[in-house]
Order: sequence, then structure tokens, then C-alpha cells
Amino acid sequence: MDFSDLAYAGAARQAELLRAGELSARELVEGYLARIERIDPSLNAFRVVWSERALAEADQADARLRAGDERPLLGVPVAVKDNLDVAGDAAFFGTRTPRPAATADSEVVARLRGAGAVLIGRTHLPELAIWPFTESASWGVTRNPWRSDRTCGGSSGGSAAAVAAGLAPLALASDGGGSIRIPAACCGLFGLKPSRGRVSLAPAREHWHGLTVLGAVSRGVLDSALFYDAVADGGGGALAAAARRQPERLRVAVSAKPPLRARTDAAVLRALHDTADLLRSLGHEVVEHDPNYGDIRMLFGPRWLRGIYDDSRELVADTRQLERRTRQMAAMGRLTPPALVDRARRGEAALVERLRETFDNFDVLLMPMLASPPVEAGRWEGMGALRTFLGVSTWTPGTAPWNVTGQPAASVPAGFTADGVPLSVQLVGRQEDEATLLSLSAQIERERPWADRRPEL
Repeated sequence: MDFSDLAYAGAARQAELLRAGELSARELVEGYLARIERIDPSLNAFRVVWSERALAEADQADARLRAGDERPLLGVPVAVKDNLDVAGDAAFFGTRTPRPAATADSEVVARLRGAGAVLIGRTHLPELAIWPFTESASWGVTRNPWRSDRTCGGSSGGSAAAVAAGLAPLALASDGGGSIRIPAACCGLFGLKPSRGRVSLAPAREHWHGLTVLGAVSRGVLDSALFYDAVADGGGGALAAAARRQPERLRVAVSAKPPLRARTDAAVLRALHDTADLLRSLGHEVVEHDPNYGDIRMLFGPRWLRGIYDDSRELVADTRQLERRTRQMAAMGRLTPPALVDRARRGEAALVERLRETFDNFDVLLMPMLASPPVEAGRWEGMGALRTFLGVSTWTPGTAPWNVTGQPAASVPAGFTADGVPLSVQLVGRQEDEATLLSLSAQIERERPWADRRPEL
């Protein structure tokens, strides 16, 4: 197999080849390291690549494979978002200055290691993971592999760019307001935001006052299912099994109405309705239905802003080294009183109640992932915090509600625009029902394969 084919094969297929002895972990890691060296200088997905460490871990994986070890991700390379602890290494969180080197892995990294994964490097994010684009004064612009003049999304933009460009089969990501789903949508990948509490945030108890969850971006649905089985509480193979089976006949609500006021692009609406038609053709009951969101701004905003302020104090030794826009966001967070955060958290139950009509009557909600295809890179460069916030909120109006409620939501590829930019839809499930989202997403993938198409790098 040509390595470019192998690079895009996905984590699940690579794991099969490794277990069958048709491929060695060293060959796989060496191939990715060579691709990173060749491609990443123009892409800027990685902050650091752990070449020697990754090769040593690959050799250990090969020894275990020869001994018959069948851990699910044994020998599979995984990229790490630069906001997670890796023992002996310092995370920068998108800023100029690192924290002290971690003395232990974060829990999600430890579980990945336990599943046999080989850690290959750290991927870029915007400062403090604030924005849905991956650009910073410190680290420059991370490019979209499909179109270098378009954003790769954020905040897990480096992870998504790396997977889309065939520089890693799987990459860790986090999502506090859309940061798994947005870059997945921009880069033509599958990205599942799990239910709150599914994946441990340890050593942190919570992040952004309950908004943030940890996860991954991947080329295919089964890749993500294997990842969540490896790292989530109570995984045990159930999610991979869900991704492999046909879903039962589902009731699907389809809504083009965004939770926040925004104009939805015609190409996005076509992708939405094409997906609804596909689901009807597969036997699902698809009904137009607009959820009752109410006003979610005061349920999300205080938690997000105060969380940014908390991070600026806890993660950065000298806040003067942050970008002006980041300092402005932190200042707004400082002015957000804890009482307002508490009120926002209490309001979560009211939003869940308003949405009860939708999720009591439908198994899944189908809605646009973004209001438009990936915007041009640098659109908000040089703008202050308020103008940037207003701009990104009209581009990503459908992501934040599911961080407030804690429900699982997935970005699913839905074709391309006429000029070759990825399109996507969002599927939202009931609390703790990742299995239905994975099963339905995999059915869409089988009927409308997306992973075979590659960007021209």
C-alpha cells in the first residue's frame, strides 16, 4: 500500500493492519513523521513533533503486537491538542509561554496510552482555546488543507488540519462551545462532542464552568467510536458496535432555524435538505420541527467569559504576553460576577425543559453545523474582542446550546461547495445517547462516503 493511502486509511483500519502483522508501528510512525516534515511547514498544524519519543513508543508497540497484545489502538499515532497534559512536556495553550512541564498525563492521555496509542505531537489552537479559528500572533495561521485561504476552524484547528491533511489518523480535541465540531466541519471530518461527563477532564474537575468536554476529530465514524470506547467511562466496545450496526428506524427532527439570529448560506441549506432527503430514503421519519431554544445568550456567555478569565489567571504567568483581544476577553470575564455564572448554571435546567418537546418526540435533531462554509482565514485579524465575538457568533450560531445542556452532538460531512470547500450538518442526540449518533452517522457515511476524498496539498 502506498503510504499516502495508508495515511488516509483511518485509525480503525490502521489498527486492523497492525494486528494482522501487515504493517509495523514503526513504519506507520516513520511515514507520518516524513509527511509532517514535508507538508506541515505550509499547513502549521503542529507546534511540536515528538519524533524520537514517538519512534520509541512505536518500537514498544511492535514488541507488544508480536506478543499478541490486542489493545484497540496499539501502535496507532495520535496527535494531542496543545491544552492537555503529557508527562514530561509543557502545554502552551496557544500562548507564548508554557506552564511547567506536567508531572503526569491528563486522564484522557493516560487512557489513550493504555489503549496502545503512540503520541506523535502537539497541535495548535488559538490563545486559551477561545475562538472558532486557529490563528494567533504567537503561532501564526493554521491553514485549511482543502483551501489554504480558508479557516480550518477552532479551537481544535490544528488537530483537524492534521487529520484532514493525512498527518495523523486521529487527534485529541476539546469543545467548550463548538471546538470539536467547528474544525471538523471546516476540514471535512467527523467530530463528536460527547455528553458532559463521558470523558474525564482530570486533573481538572470541570472547565469553563461545565461547558467543556474532551474528545477527538477523525476521518471516519468508526475511528471516533474506537477512540471513545478507549477513553470514555463505560466504553467497553459498545460505541464501536453501534458504529458498525444499522440504526433502527428513527424519528428525526430537521430544523433550519438557528438558536441565535443568523443568516444561513444557501449551500448550507442545500446540504441540510439533501441530508434530510437521504435519511427519508433510508426509512427514517424526518419531520420539520424547530426547537424552543429561548434566549441562550445569558446561559452560555457568563460561563464562557468567566472561564476565560479563570484560564488567564491560572494558565498564564504574565497576562501582558497575551494578545490584546485575549486580554479584553479576560477583562470581560473578570467583570462577570460569580453570581451571574451561578444564575446561568441554574438556567440550564430551564433550557433542557424547553427542549423536552423536541427530544421526547424525536430521537435526533438534524440542523446546520455552521451558518456558512468555512470563512476566509484572517477575517477577524486585528479586531477587538467584541467585534470578533459578534462576528463568530453569527457564523457558529448552532453550537453553544449543546454545551449548555451537555448533550452529545456530531459534525457530519455533507459534501462540498462548488469551489471545493467542505460542508457539514450537525446531529444532536439525547443525553448519554452517543450510540444513536454514531450509528446514524455511520449509516450516512456508508451511503455518502466522504473519507476517500482528499485535499490537494
